[in-house]
Amino acid sequence: MRPTQPVRPVHIALAVLVTALWGVNFVVIEVGLDHFPPLLFCALRFLVAALPAVFLVGPPRVAWRWILGVGLALGVAKFGLLFIGMHEGMPAGLSSLVLQIQAVFTALFAAVVLAERPGRRRLLGMAVALVGIAVAAVDEGTSGPLLGFVLVVAAAAFWGVSNVLTRKAAPPDALNFMVWVSLVPVLPLLALSLVFEGARPDVEALSRLDWAGVGAIVYVAWVTTVFGFGVWGFLLRTYDASAVAPFSLLVPVFGMSSAALVLGEGISAPRWLAAALLVGGVALTSLPAGRLARMRLGARRRPEPPEPSDHDGPRRQDGPSRQDGPRRTPSPELRPRRRAAAADAPGPGPAAPGTPAPADTTASRTPSTASRPSPRG
Repeated sequence: MRPTQPVRPVHIALAVLVTALWGVNFVVIEVGLDHFPPLLFCALRFLVAALPAVFLVGPPRVAWRWILGVGLALGVAKFGLLFIGMHEGMPAGLSSLVLQIQAVFTALFAAVVLAERPGRRRLLGMAVALVGIAVAAVDEGTSGPLLGFVLVVAAAAFWGVSNVLTRKAAPPDALNFMVWVSLVPVLPLLALSLVFEGARPDVEALSRLDWAGVGAIVYVAWVTTVFGFGVWGFLLRTYDASAVAPFSLLVPVFGMSSAALVLGEGISAPRWLAAALLVGGVALTSLPAGRLARMRLGARRRPEPPEPSDHDGPRRQDGPSRQDGPRRTPSPELRPRRRAAAADAPGPGPAAPGTPAPADTTASRTPSTASRPSPRG
């Protein structure tokens, strides 16, 4: 297992941008569900995301098993369950909040499949996020549809599966990968729509298509699917899944805010508390740990300045005098004493080889050796 590397600032900005687009996406999904049955809307999303882009990005660059696996887990299971759950009455803002339990599922699946072990700080952040989800569940259980809540949690679990599969696939081109993945769920979702929603509702929805419906399809297809998941797949390929997934906990901040502004959804005190806990989980899990570790490591690696002395500098340029050790007490009698010690020494060689001066000399010549930490420490 490779050591976890900190997320670069430019990639942090990309992750936050994607989460903002995904947060607003829940409002757009509500608009789309007013025009289409949920499974048909989901199928149209991936159809528009895949065509005509699949003819422009070139052939797939990973094995077909990864494309099929991610396409089924992400396209059919995750989005199919999410759209049905919201169709059953789960509010857009709350859906954006509950869905972020996928961060915990991702970390758990990554620990089993990829042998990625999150540290104590990340585990604490995950625990805080779970508390936030629990607060949201209690609040929704007393006033909202329980079935929709359960379906969104199940969608989050399949999102975690798709995150780990994407990490395992490690596609060299994230956009190419996402476009081909988008092609997979189209036919399964259309078949499920015909079976469970019926042909007549699908035909009626398509016959009443207007600009609002077209705009919803374009946004969920090109903005959040192609661009959003393309960037997300790149981040998962670059960093550990447990380092990238917590950024998605920012989605409910944008989702709940946009739902309140656009759809007029109320935000109760427990939901605000749940959102605060989730944001706290992001802070504990993602941002401070790497920065603080780099600051501590940089402070330990800074070399110590040499001890000041009035005579050490000029004397170190004299070759033979390097064996005499540091001159800690400047005195005009120092050179006669050194000559006397050399005269008393038995045989040729440096003066007083049995004294501790050589050890002190080594310490003086390399003042930062003892304080430099091991690269792994």
